[in-house]
Amino acid sequence: MNLRLLTHHTAPLLLAAWMPLAAWANPSWLTADGRPLPAAHEAVRWLNEAAADGLEPADYGAQHLSDALAAAAARGLDAASAVALDQELTQAVERYLYELHGGRIDPARLNERYDHSRRPQPDLRAALQTALADGQIQQARDAAIPRVPMYPALRALLAQYRAMGAHPAWAQPLPALPGRKLTPGQPWEGLGVLAERLVALGDLPPQPTGEPPAASAPAQYPPALVEAVTAFQRRHGLEADGVLGATTLAALNVPPAARAEQIALQMERLRWTPVLQGPRMIAVNVPEYRLRAYEYAGGRITLRLSMAVIVGKALDTRTPLFDEDMQSIEFSPYWNIPPSIARSETVPRLRRDPGYLARQGMEFVSAAGVSTDATPEMLGAVLAGQARIRQRPGPLNALGDIKFVLPNNDNIYLHHTSAPTLFGRSRRDLSHGCVRVEEPVALAQFVLQDDPTWTVERIRAAMAQPKPVFVRLPHPVPVIITHITVVVQDGRPHFYGDLYGHDRKLASLLRQHSAKPYDAVRAGSAAGVIGPK
Repeated sequence: MNLRLLTHHTAPLLLAAWMPLAAWANPSWLTADGRPLPAAHEAVRWLNEAAADGLEPADYGAQHLSDALAAAAARGLDAASAVALDQELTQAVERYLYELHGGRIDPARLNERYDHSRRPQPDLRAALQTALADGQIQQARDAAIPRVPMYPALRALLAQYRAMGAHPAWAQPLPALPGRKLTPGQPWEGLGVLAERLVALGDLPPQPTGEPPAASAPAQYPPALVEAVTAFQRRHGLEADGVLGATTLAALNVPPAARAEQIALQMERLRWTPVLQGPRMIAVNVPEYRLRAYEYAGGRITLRLSMAVIVGKALDTRTPLFDEDMQSIEFSPYWNIPPSIARSETVPRLRRDPGYLARQGMEFVSAAGVSTDATPEMLGAVLAGQARIRQRPGPLNALGDIKFVLPNNDNIYLHHTSAPTLFGRSRRDLSHGCVRVEEPVALAQFVLQDDPTWTVERIRAAMAQPKPVFVRLPHPVPVIITHITVVVQDGRPHFYGDLYGHDRKLASLLRQHSAKPYDAVRAGSAAGVIGPK
């Protein structure tokens, strides 16, 4: 059993499983004459089929344990060998259950900071013991399956894309485009293969005759293919214009096996993601540039809002990933320019153009009070941390006319913007880290719905005030900021770019997690040795 990379929230529970061989006086998986019970075969089947959940069967010694059970079934085992096999199988199954439920990697290693107290952690060791005693082994696995609503859809999608891996449409890459892009009506030698791929992906209906699309490849880029390419672009976060350019061509050339790996990575990420526990929750998915608001009632989760967002720049001002409670709203807010932005952008601009301060409705705030004089002394005070720059409420304010406050160490919040036209872009990593929301009135209604006095009219009036209006929410609303690059909507997969490189880093960590041979881990466990994380 490999404990090198246990997640911080499962390690204490799994370490309890490490007991000396003498503790296994009554084997749970074998008969008195050392032959495997049906539960043992069922458990090893789980390990061999772990790939269906994006896990690695080799991490649990699946083949080794299959061979060991087959040998035990053929000739039985003496008492000492039975105890040893029982211990090994128990450890492998417990590790599988905990990793199926809670993941293999500590999300903090990806700088994803989530409060796991929001997500109840079942005692899977006790569940396994109870299931064995009751003769209902499947109950233990049922307790470990992630309860995130999208997880079953991703599991089915993983199987679909793995089955697509040998599809002939990906036997050769699409040829180069005629020029920089392919527009409707243009000829291209790759149209037949393009049609094959789009049929396989579900964006283009198959031909009624059942003939492969390549058999009757169009000579020119026809409307039906334009529509299918547009659907593909929409599902991949691209400009949905039907024009086949370099970015769309690159997405079409991604093989199904690579998409399957991408899906498996999101299944891993969902295992650590906090789920809705209260009546409402807001989720921001960074690479999708989208916010969703959910309600939970009567055992059902209902989507109430979905809107575009702008997030931090991928290059240097990434939006951090965490969960926190939204506790208040500030209408007509001041924008207190963060010191880092003031030092790198605002102060240099004011040195070149002191009039910029007045044009942007900005002012200095220090112990001496408020000032609108962009003097060298005042700019020096800002750089020394003795003064700050803020932007007054109004149409130029970078926060727009509303700010949704959630306490966090990164000073990140949700807010509107003075440049709403930016929501029309397909790529929207444009902010200094905060999340700009497209429909602030609707979001304010959602979080203030416990107070019926906050009507749409009152919200809009508060947003138009010349001075800030602070409102504490009657009930805090959990907000989670995530980085999910595969989302299933209306039964269809949507793929997004690895904006901040989290998928790439997670894949690397998982390879390290599975690098140590199972036999070496097993030998170490028998000696009571637990390797470093």
